[in-house]
Amino acid sequence: MFLAGADRSGTTLLFALLASHPDLCMVRRTNVWRYFDGRYGDLSVPANLDRCLDDMCRYRRMRHLAPEKDRIRREFLAGPPTYGRLFALFFEHHAERAGRARWGDKSLHTEHHADRVFAEFPNARIVHMLRDPRDRYASVRRRNGQDLSRVGAATARWMRSARAAARNLERHRDGYLVVRYEDLAREPERTLRTVCRHIGVPYTPAMLEMEGLPEHRATGGNSSFGDLEPGRISTRGIGRYREVLRPHETAFIELVARRQLARFGYEPSGIRPVGAARARFYAYDLPVALGRMAGWTVATRVQQWRDPGVPAGRLDPPGAS
Repeated sequence: MFLAGADRSGTTLLFALLASHPDLCMVRRTNVWRYFDGRYGDLSVPANLDRCLDDMCRYRRMRHLAPEKDRIRREFLAGPPTYGRLFALFFEHHAERAGRARWGDKSLHTEHHADRVFAEFPNARIVHMLRDPRDRYASVRRRNGQDLSRVGAATARWMRSARAAARNLERHRDGYLVVRYEDLAREPERTLRTVCRHIGVPYTPAMLEMEGLPEHRATGGNSSFGDLEPGRISTRGIGRYREVLRPHETAFIELVARRQLARFGYEPSGIRPVGAARARFYAYDLPVALGRMAGWTVATRVQQWRDPGVPAGRLDPPGAS
């Protein structure tokens, strides 16, 4: 199974819960679809396979899987030469060593690669975490500081993820599930039961202990807004935008993302700038944020067009152990 979603959307919380299931071996941040899928040509050509396999084994975010390069190559050559099979061998071997029957991967923005995931794994299951964009931006602000110019880019990123969610639900009805962060935080057992049915594993109460990701559990669950008791799932981040964001930021998000907000059940707040702030919103804040949104969108498309694959700085030197 694959866990998708934008940053600051609750993907780590759900990862911690799923990693605590006795049948699941969860890994994260591999980004195999972004950095490796289709980039090395036909893998039935030995030179292409060797280049791809070598880079994957040197990729620092795969190192924790302890890949056995020779075994992967030998087993890969015994079956269809597809990228999905190659990726699966890394995960399967890791799950085998962990004594788990199933594997799952959490990488941000896998929702944008859903068509390829299902082409390679027709029976795959994707769970897409989605969070209120106002609270998501409040969390971004909390994590990255008070640069108010981020609202345009942050909203564009959320809208892109939400649009992918809507599109994938239509294209891959049986294999795709969208989970709202708010539902998981407020009703974790009920929501986890839905997730477990979707991915085909039995629900177990042990998941709520989050023992599968001790470092996450120890830091207090899922809130960016203050410490929590270890393992506690908090709702304090829900609606926090009302205290963190300025009225023009909330108004901007609700204006430009109104269709996606309604599509996923997020109600408007009614917060609007008033008086002189209202005039400033339409004369300055709105056009500036729209400009930054457009700039982020163009930059993202250019990056996708020029993207050479895994950054060199994330690869160990050749021959490194």
